[in-house]
Amino acid sequence: MRLVHLSDLHLGFRQYQRLTPRGLNQREWDVADAFRRAIDGVIAIAPELVVVGGDVFHQVRPTNAAILQTFRQFTRLRAALPETVVVLIAGNHDTPRTSESGSILKLFAELGLHVVDAKAERLAFPERSLSILAVPDVAGAERPALVPDPSARFNVLLLHGEVEGIIPAAGATAERTGLEISLEELSPASWDYVALGHYHVYREVAPNAYYSGSIEYTSANSWGELHEERQLDVPGKGFVERDLATGRQLFHHLPPARALVDLPPVEAAQMSSADVDAAIRQRVEQCPGGIDDKIVRLVVRNCPRHIARALDHKALREYKRRAMHFHLDARRPEVLRLSASGAPGRRASLFETVQQRLQERPLPSDVAREPFVEAGVRYLREADVSAAGATGIGAAAATALDQPLA
Repeated sequence: MRLVHLSDLHLGFRQYQRLTPRGLNQREWDVADAFRRAIDGVIAIAPELVVVGGDVFHQVRPTNAAILQTFRQFTRLRAALPETVVVLIAGNHDTPRTSESGSILKLFAELGLHVVDAKAERLAFPERSLSILAVPDVAGAERPALVPDPSARFNVLLLHGEVEGIIPAAGATAERTGLEISLEELSPASWDYVALGHYHVYREVAPNAYYSGSIEYTSANSWGELHEERQLDVPGKGFVERDLATGRQLFHHLPPARALVDLPPVEAAQMSSADVDAAIRQRVEQCPGGIDDKIVRLVVRNCPRHIARALDHKALREYKRRAMHFHLDARRPEVLRLSASGAPGRRASLFETVQQRLQERPLPSDVAREPFVEAGVRYLREADVSAAGATGIGAAAATALDQPLA
């Protein structure tokens, strides 16, 4: 029995302000197109079972356009593969805050899809000797015992949630799910296949348990997704095909509608604004295939505020015009935190406070930090000593700089 596992469709997702000629948000159209291509792939494979691991929509109340597009694609799937079992569960993006609101996913039950959106259900298909335990992500719902049906030849667990220790703490799916589960409770070895949803990167949890990942870059941290895919050597977005009898598995890559390009970062320490402009221009010109119609980010590290303000903003506007989205991520120098006290609870002295502020102050690229700080402290001491002598207070006042501030 062949299974197709896809998840985290996030249909209706919108980003940036670019529109299609028909007035639809460009990124919303990209995601809808990815789903259409995914359905094309599923139809070509013609599996006996399709499972969708949640987050069908990006919002609990999707737009009419998103609902219509999704209905059309599921209708096409049902018409092309009338004998295929299709099961979908609700993810945290699909689940309303109150049970009285209901879920739009029930609409697809009218097409003959098996929809599980309120509580965990075990679906039995005796003619296929198949059992599916479907566990949606519903806050407050009772968690079932995750055990297979001993009477079925094939047992599949379909679950939207977070497996403990799998998703990085600052991972691509920054939003945490309400359903967290340990690997021990998941017990992958008990199942023929465990189909997981929520994490947007294709990831093995066990030899027969996988996150299929999302079909497009739709999380709040797309650059994090890209980074994690590279770390895991994942080809990108797509869906899983699995033979439950043999364990043979394929990952079907879905090329994104438009490329995400993270240009090599610029280290702006000790650079002038003209230097930074030249480095930005070089990164853009060396982008393979150019930046046109792509989603592009360029990180500029240690870029003081006065340097960022003096950049060639006309050139930056041109980059933004050419790309689908161009994000110049200019990051100020990290603040050097100095210890301002010699003992717990002691307030910083005026000398220590001024020294710390001078260490933190943004400087032009041609000004060295240490001489600047030394000069500032020296001038402060000279001014204090001069003032003390003029008032007749004497040398005792010259040590006031080193006393804690009241």
